[in-house]
Amino acid sequence: MSIEQDIERIFLQEKRLQFESFDSSTAWEIGARLKAAAEQRAVSVAIDISFHNFPLFFYAMPGTTPGNHDWVRRKRNLVALMHRSSYAIGLSLERDKTTLDSKMGLPLRDYAPHGGSFPILLRNTGCVGAITVSGLPQRKDHELVVAVLASFLRIPLEEVSLDPPDSRK
Repeated sequence: MSIEQDIERIFLQEKRLQFESFDSSTAWEIGARLKAAAEQRAVSVAIDISFHNFPLFFYAMPGTTPGNHDWVRRKRNLVALMHRSSYAIGLSLERDKTTLDSKMGLPLRDYAPHGGSFPILLRNTGCVGAITVSGLPQRKDHELVVAVLASFLRIPLEEVSLDPPDSRK
């Protein structure tokens, strides 16, 4: 898939993967599902779910480091500011051959345009938080969050996957 196609697919994900409501119980269930999905894949990630910058869930799997927590913070900061997936922002910057610093004056020390943080979007409200993972290559971090959200929201993964079934030939 091209960068432009990925950006379009992420826009579709953000449109489809929205909640009717979100609270600490929702965060706990999604966090537990992310942990289980990572264990099933035999990978280690740090998981963070924040609501209006208030932490509702955090878990650092064995094998992660404080660096993963810092990546979570930086990706989450970007989603909180832009209300878009950190991967979509990073791909858009790559496509436009620019950086956060040159485009918006944002320091990389506090904002990371790398995959793994997805906005918590409430229907008819907008972005109220972020679900973030760190520990895998950025596309895999993003795909892990999307797979769990699709399952939780009962949306077939093939409808929102970055690599739709017809592109896997």
